[in-house]
Amino acid sequence: MFVDLPLDQLREYRPDVAEPADFSAFWAGELAAARAFGGAPEFVPVDSPIRHADVFDVTFPGHGGTPIRAWLLVPRDAPPETAFVVEYIGYGGGRGDPLDWLMFSSAGHPHLIMDLRGQGGGWRSADTPDAGDAGAPSAPGFLTRGIADPHDHYYTRLFVDAARAVDAARAHPIAAGRPVVVSGPSQGGGLSIAAAHLGDVAATMPDVPFLSHFRRAAQITDERPYRELIEFCSVHSDRVEEVFATLSYIDVVNHGRHASVPALFSVGLIDEITPASTVFAAFNHYGGPKEIAVYPFNGHEGGQTRQLKAKLAFLADL
Repeated sequence: MFVDLPLDQLREYRPDVAEPADFSAFWAGELAAARAFGGAPEFVPVDSPIRHADVFDVTFPGHGGTPIRAWLLVPRDAPPETAFVVEYIGYGGGRGDPLDWLMFSSAGHPHLIMDLRGQGGGWRSADTPDAGDAGAPSAPGFLTRGIADPHDHYYTRLFVDAARAVDAARAHPIAAGRPVVVSGPSQGGGLSIAAAHLGDVAATMPDVPFLSHFRRAAQITDERPYRELIEFCSVHSDRVEEVFATLSYIDVVNHGRHASVPALFSVGLIDEITPASTVFAAFNHYGGPKEIAVYPFNGHEGGQTRQLKAKLAFLADL
């Protein structure tokens, strides 16, 4: 069983995670370039066996103007005060089928689920190719794609997609007057923190977030996806500092520092995939009002239904 630092030390764990001097300017430039491509999101009604909500097949422009797919579920009984939830998916998955995404809409929340460019081969299907991948050598997976330059890195594209998904949600009439809240598990949790920095959102709910404190993660776990860094750096031992310099633009510790909206995190203390110290690094540096749900005997599955109930209560309090 994997065990990280004791909980009392985790609550005080604020590691020195380097932030590039041009961090804010870099991300402002990436977002401006993406928005300069223009284009409006498209919401196409689809037939579905779902009876409590109307379902839309969404396409919106992401990084580089690339078309990004999503689902939107609009509850037929959506009280005007309920938040609009934008959800991001865990590593290797995709948007799958609308039937996979009933929980938030069944509670009355409009719900947009962003597809993941180039992913969807692991556990749930996707429909969005990664047109921005230049094909430079990398370890299998996504963490080291474009690692030589943050402008070319895979997660630069995905973070911009996440911010543009918020733009797409706000473009739908059902968003009028509603807070937009971002959420997701693991990789989706990391994207939720990035979107709290880069997107126009009211709150964020990252569960067991990935993409935090890369150097410690690579030192204390050999589970994937962080193992991709170990593999790449073992082959390219002369490029280790270059790798972590690029990842400093992605690290959600740095994105969270610049966020100011309320946040509800969750963490499993025996999580081998996103070790608890990396989650607390992001949480303790997070710039807005925050709380964290701690599950001492859970791993990467986190709090599951108990955490869903906590998130619904958090949304009700907004």
